[in-house]
Amino acid sequence: MKKVITRRDFMRGSTYAVLGMALGFPQKQTKNTRVVLIRHRDAVDENAGFNEKIIQQMLDEAVMALFDQDNPVKSFKKLVKPDDIVGIKSNVWAYIPTPKELENAIERRLMDAGVKKENISIDDRGVLINPVFQKSTALINVRPMRIHYLAGFSGCLKNYITFAKMYSDYHPNNCANLALLFRLPHVKGRTRLNILAVLTPQFHARGPHHFSRRYVWNYNGLIVGTDPVAVDAVGLEIMKAKRREQFGKSREMPGVPRHVEIADVKHGLGTSDLNKIDLVRLGWEEDILI
Repeated sequence: MKKVITRRDFMRGSTYAVLGMALGFPQKQTKNTRVVLIRHRDAVDENAGFNEKIIQQMLDEAVMALFDQDNPVKSFKKLVKPDDIVGIKSNVWAYIPTPKELENAIERRLMDAGVKKENISIDDRGVLINPVFQKSTALINVRPMRIHYLAGFSGCLKNYITFAKMYSDYHPNNCANLALLFRLPHVKGRTRLNILAVLTPQFHARGPHHFSRRYVWNYNGLIVGTDPVAVDAVGLEIMKAKRREQFGKSREMPGVPRHVEIADVKHGLGTSDLNKIDLVRLGWEEDILI
């Protein structure tokens, strides 16, 4: 990875940038996409319960780092306007759904940014018939990370499958063209933020919809960015590292997760090349895997 930024680097860099601007020095512009990985040791307890206060804190810090802000509400005001109608595209898979605590944290900050509660809805499988989603001007894309028997990896790109009328249209070649979901008329240009919940990811499965607590680990993290491809690229790297740790290099992934790279090189949706991603790492670093 070309550039990894720790909390200390981020704060020092921000200070120097402000000082440089004050002195009239030209500021170097980066074309790299920024992704924030934040972890907290106490975000998940020993019974896989989620600490809402800590998850709110993690979301706030991540979005502040993403936009170089010192206040979470200011950060969310860069994402939405008070007159926006916002759909929070969640995920309700029974075994590892998007945590309610994370959904609540997002909704809370949207309202703090001025969006009316009646103009916010959280949904997954009902997005096509949900009145708020039908009128939405902005989308927040949030889901847990897990292995997937067909796509190889399930992240933010795959989360929009329920916007499609026929899911099977996106299944050929290991779900290679999931990026096309972001071109659907009711989706295109509306995604403001992508959050991949890596709080309790699933790193292995034995077929469609298989779940075993044995293959879930407490990573206690969130991956946050405006680029869904870059967010998934970081998540995929963590998934591969976990599987190497458990099974060895030969079983790094059960299938070939092609859709992340294809979303970049074929569809131009975002950045999949880790060398072009500025990864800001915040918080707990033990067993970070990236």
